Amino acid sequence: MNTGKIKKLVRDRGFGFISDTDGRELFFHRNAVTEVKFEELTEEQSVTYDVEKSDKGPRAINVRAA
Repeated sequence: MNTGKIKKLVRDRGFGFISDTDGRELFFHRNAVTEVKFEELTEEQSVTYDVEKSDKGPRAINVRAA
């Protein structure tokens, strides 16, 4: 499990970006959010997540509020 903070949310399109502890940005989709609703997340909120490879690079899955 990785930790980071939500850097940006694009609510109307249902995705966002997480900044991890190494400064890398990871994409996440609203479907990757668990235990809370996507609409409840806020920018700068701490989250935990897993990383999976995709065609466009690594992305966050199993995103949870920390």
